[in-house]
Amino acid sequence: MARFRNKKKVAFVKPIKKQPQQNVDHVTGDKIPRSFVFSRLKLPASLKQLQADLRKMMLPYTALNLKEKKRNNLKDFLNVAGPMGVTHFLMLSKTGTSPYLRVARTPQGPTLTFKIQEYSLAVDITNSQLRPRVPKDLFKNSPLIVLSGFGTGEQHLKLTTIMFQNIFPSIDIKTVKLSSCQRIVLLNYNKETKLIDFRHYSIRLQPVGVSRRIRKFVQNHKVPDLRSLQDVSDFITKGGYGSESEGDEEGATVSLASDVGRVNKASTKSAVKLQEIGPRMTLELIKIEDGLCSGTVIFGNSGEKKEQEDEDASKGSEDDMMDD
Repeated sequence: MARFRNKKKVAFVKPIKKQPQQNVDHVTGDKIPRSFVFSRLKLPASLKQLQADLRKMMLPYTALNLKEKKRNNLKDFLNVAGPMGVTHFLMLSKTGTSPYLRVARTPQGPTLTFKIQEYSLAVDITNSQLRPRVPKDLFKNSPLIVLSGFGTGEQHLKLTTIMFQNIFPSIDIKTVKLSSCQRIVLLNYNKETKLIDFRHYSIRLQPVGVSRRIRKFVQNHKVPDLRSLQDVSDFITKGGYGSESEGDEEGATVSLASDVGRVNKASTKSAVKLQEIGPRMTLELIKIEDGLCSGTVIFGNSGEKKEQEDEDASKGSEDDMMDD
């Protein structure tokens, strides 16, 4: 007798719709700046790592895994930037003697060229610290940007200020969540040396007057080991408050408007601590062009003219392709 097979029922799977890329901040209504960080010409290993550190610093609105090929030129990146809403390029390059960083607004400029006098990688900063701190959600939100010493009234410093202010999303101080402010990028201009100190920090809040032991207990929800103690009060008083007293100074404390985490509560005082996470750079502004890596030179450092001409000559064929 013939046997009949029962056809297996195929479960219906609803297709997952890809969420459209958010280009406008739903709170401020401003366009969200996005960036590409890439190199022009071949870079040594240390500068390749600096490029990776800069990409991580620009998160979440950057292409962290941007693929580059030797045959790619500036026009290739520009063609992709438009559909993806990319507003800024950060370009690393190196001549025979010095590395350079170009920061450009797409698609028509301006372009700021900096000579990197010194730099330290994020891994170097981490290795130099006794207790490195990089929480898993540290790069979930964009960093705050703070500029110091740029208010001299000089035109090239005004342009530098505008460029860096617009490279990160703006915030509304009335609606911003304090828990989203976890990083800060600090640029300090030295009037005497005419150099810019570039630093990247993580922001940490600590309740004033609470010992480190109590904070760790509340944050981790772990039962402490009390076997070696005579009384539970020894757990609280052991170690005292001295090791954390450096954050209890009046100038380093703030009153919170809302709760931040499990320990820092609204209407209480918390100490603000910055911990460097890198990268670190010392920059010298040597040129400003009104176009994208081309155009009229608005500002130029005559002392760097010869070396910069050599760099421009090495990229001449690439820039010519932009005009095709």
